[in-house]
Amino acid sequence: MFQLTGFDLDAFIRSTLAEDLGEGLPGGGHDVTSESVIPADARFAGVMDTRDAISVAGLPVAEAFFRTLDPEMTVEILVEEGAQVAAGTDLMRLEGNARAMLTAERSALNTVQHLSGIATMVREYVTAMDNPDCTLLDTRKTIPGLRHLEKYATRMGGAANHRMGLWDAAMIKDNHVLVAGNVGEAVRRAVEAGVREIICEVDRIDQIEPALQAGATRLLLDNMEPDTLREAVGIVAGRVPTEASGGINLQTIRAKAATGVDFVSVGRLTQSAPAADIGLDFTPL
Repeated sequence: MFQLTGFDLDAFIRSTLAEDLGEGLPGGGHDVTSESVIPADARFAGVMDTRDAISVAGLPVAEAFFRTLDPEMTVEILVEEGAQVAAGTDLMRLEGNARAMLTAERSALNTVQHLSGIATMVREYVTAMDNPDCTLLDTRKTIPGLRHLEKYATRMGGAANHRMGLWDAAMIKDNHVLVAGNVGEAVRRAVEAGVREIICEVDRIDQIEPALQAGATRLLLDNMEPDTLREAVGIVAGRVPTEASGGINLQTIRAKAATGVDFVSVGRLTQSAPAADIGLDFTPL
């Protein structure tokens, strides 16, 4: 059973299918094409395959879509989550009720295409970074309602998760500093509030010591070029973990990771990853 902490798979499956079927709308609640064209007792065999070289993510979720509509469906997942596979690789085999397969097909494919697209882009960034001493992180730049799945996909691609939301760590950014007056005061207020993990964004070298003295537990070094990052890491001197963020792409990530930072975060991983080209072909039985 596919489980993610904080994610309700059954609710996700139900709401996604309900959206596609138009439940609650006039005339909605069913797949008019399949019901009008495919006999109720017809059966299909199906193969899901990838037309791209990808890192795989989301197959157990796709399985749940099919099993929701046909609990007796035979589903065989052929590759492990996170596996890197070549174009043309078969990912899943199915056998069961034809209407159920056709109704679930788009929701299942959308999910696998999106999550595998994220995992594949993440793997490209990890490869480009080429630094086992630095960890690639995602961000909160996720599609509303899909955060847990998208952050799962980044893990399948070889990255780690930044904070999951607004609740599990404080992240003090420029607007917080603007209201508080300065970096040190903003961090001090978070410390006094009893926040245990306090990430403080700094975009200037002279903000580092005030943030550390006030009690920041991680520094996010924002939009700094490699030479400045290296200087900042030297000033921090291992007192807290450091994170490079901003202006990081496949061409710049290696140089920025090589400055000695502990983490590099990239919002594009979840915000802009293209969908993987994955298809599903059926054969009548």
